[in-house]
Amino acid sequence: MDVTVRPALASDIPTMAKVLGVAFSDDPVFTWLIPDDKTRPRRAAFMFEAFIRYQFFAHGGADVALDDNGVLVGAAVWAPPGKWNSGGAATLRVFPALARALRLRLAQAGRMADAMAAHHPKEPHWYLAFIGTLPSARGRGFGQALLNSRLDRCDAEGAPAYLESSKPDNVPYYERFGFEKTGELDVTDGGPLMWPMWRTPR
Repeated sequence: MDVTVRPALASDIPTMAKVLGVAFSDDPVFTWLIPDDKTRPRRAAFMFEAFIRYQFFAHGGADVALDDNGVLVGAAVWAPPGKWNSGGAATLRVFPALARALRLRLAQAGRMADAMAAHHPKEPHWYLAFIGTLPSARGRGFGQALLNSRLDRCDAEGAPAYLESSKPDNVPYYERFGFEKTGELDVTDGGPLMWPMWRTPR
């Protein structure tokens, strides 16, 4: 099976958002943010589309994975060094999609984002904001190819990488790629935890 990873095109963004919405439908933090199982994938996709379009795409950190038939089955969204916090204008553009997705949980999500930002490393790094594949594509190397594509660049540039894992099961997976846990974050006021992870370039 061939796995193709390439930079995302603007025309890929809606499909990327749908793929990530499905990929995160069983994620503990997204379950906490959007408790309704039936609408979670669709509502999460509103958020992902806005984040990719207004915060990440222009910085060249969005990659897609395609299967043998050219179908988009996975996506990774990164921010390059110095660009993880894109400031007020992007936040305003994302806000309508967040309100549509999160509804009554919008205030909690805002507090969560503030808590994550407060713990974010100051040292320049590539930040993996989101990565996911369709359930049908899991275990077939798509996530690995997406990660390696960007981590190879990190190593070539001598740049560290950072992520927050919101699934305990994913921590050992990221450790295989050289990420190390740096603690435990409660950004949900007693809800699901996150695990910040840092990778020193090889």
